[in-house]
Amino acid sequence: MSLFFVVGTVSCTLFLAVNGLYSASDDVIELTPANFNKEVIQSESLWLVEFYAPWCGHCQRLTPEWKKAATALKGVVKVGAVDADKHQSLGGQYGVRGFPTIKIFGANKNKAEDYQGGRTSDAIVDAALSALRSLVKERLSGRSGGYSSGKQSRESGGGDKKDVIELTDDSFDKNVINSDDVWMVEFYAPWCGHCKNLEPEWAAAATEVKEQTKGKVKLAAVDATVNQMLAGRYGIRGFPTIKIFQKGEDPVDYDGGRTRSDIIARALDLFSDNAPPPELLEIISEDVLKSTCDAHQLCIISVLPHILDTGASGRNSYLDVMLKMAEKYKKKMWGWLWTEAGAQSDLESSLGIGGFGYPAMAAINARKMKFALLKGSFSEQGINEFLRELSVGRGSTAPVGGGAFPKIHSVEPWDGKDGELPVEDDIDLSDVDLDDLGKDEL
Repeated sequence: MSLFFVVGTVSCTLFLAVNGLYSASDDVIELTPANFNKEVIQSESLWLVEFYAPWCGHCQRLTPEWKKAATALKGVVKVGAVDADKHQSLGGQYGVRGFPTIKIFGANKNKAEDYQGGRTSDAIVDAALSALRSLVKERLSGRSGGYSSGKQSRESGGGDKKDVIELTDDSFDKNVINSDDVWMVEFYAPWCGHCKNLEPEWAAAATEVKEQTKGKVKLAAVDATVNQMLAGRYGIRGFPTIKIFQKGEDPVDYDGGRTRSDIIARALDLFSDNAPPPELLEIISEDVLKSTCDAHQLCIISVLPHILDTGASGRNSYLDVMLKMAEKYKKKMWGWLWTEAGAQSDLESSLGIGGFGYPAMAAINARKMKFALLKGSFSEQGINEFLRELSVGRGSTAPVGGGAFPKIHSVEPWDGKDGELPVEDDIDLSDVDLDDLGKDEL
C-alpha cells in the first residue's frame, strides 16, 4: 500500500486503483515469496519478472504494456510480477532499488539479468524472444547451465556449498556461541532424503544471505551422525532440523519453509532485527541529501533550532529523540537526516517549514516528490504517532515545492560544541564629541 494516501472516502478509491495492478484474469503471474522458488527458480521456462510498487507511477504506466506482452508470450515465455513493496525481502534478495525493475531469469536461474530495454509491449516481447533464442542455443551446444529441479543431491554435485559453513563438535562453540553474528544451522544426516532435497536450497540461500547481510547472518551445516555431541546437546531427533543462534539467547527452531526464498526471507528478518539503527546524517552537501533519499523509500528530515537557541545539550536532546525513533523503525529501512534552521533555507521553503516552528520534521518520498509534515510535538510520542500513521498509509501529503529537491548549500558539519556569537570589532569612542553628533542634520 502506498505510504501517501489521502484520508477519507478518496483513499478507498485510490487504494483500489493502485493496489490492483494485476488480477487472476491477466496472463501475468503474481509471484510471492511462497511461490517464487517453485514457479521461477525450479522452472525450465524462461521468465520475465517485474518487481513493482503499487504506488509507483512508472509501474502503473507499464502495467497495460506488461499485460499485453504476457498475453503475446503466453505458452512461450513466462511473465510474472512481484509486489516488491509488500514483499520487500524478495525485492531485496534480487537487489531491487527502484521501481519498476525487470529481470530475466534464463538458463542460470541463480543469475538473473537486468532488462534495460524499452517499456512498450513490442520491446518487451522482442527482448524475451532474443533471450529465448540464446537459451535454446545454449541448450543446443550443451551449455545450459540451468537450474532444473532444485533438488540435486550431494552425489549429483548440485548446489555450490562454498558459502555453507561446515561445523563440528570441536568448531561449533568457537564459531557460533562466541559470535556476534546470527547463525542458521542445519543439522542433517547424509542418508536423509529430505536433507538432500534441502541441500541446494540451503546452498543457494547461503550465498544470497552472505551478500545481502554482508556476512552478518551465516548459514551452516552439521552432520549430526558424526557430531553426536552437538546432536545430543540440542536434542536433535529428526532430519533436517534447523536452529537459529543469536548471541545471549537460547537457540530457537526454524519452522519456516524449506525453499531458498523462504530461508532468505527469514534470514533478512533476523538481520534487520539485529542490525544497528540507521545513521543519522547532517545535511552538509547535496550528495548527502540525494544519496540518502534516493536509496530509501522515505527519508525523515528534521530541522533543528539554531545552536545559539539551544546550545549543545539542547541539540543533543533532539538528536537523541531522532536516534530512538530510527532504532524503533529500523525495519522500515528509512533514511534519517537533520539540518540546522537557516542552513538549508531553500529546502525548508520547499517543505513549507521555513522561518518558524523549530524543531520541525518532514517525511519525504523522493520517488513521488511528496512529503508529510509532523503536526504534533517533536517528542518520542509525537514522532512515533506521525511515523506510525505514515507506515500504514495514512496522513496528508503535499508535493515538494518545485517538484524536485532545491539547491543544497555545502556547510561545515556541526562540531558538537555550543555556538558562539560573532565577535564584533571594538569601537574607540574616546575622541568622539557626542554633543556634536547630528549637528550637520539640523
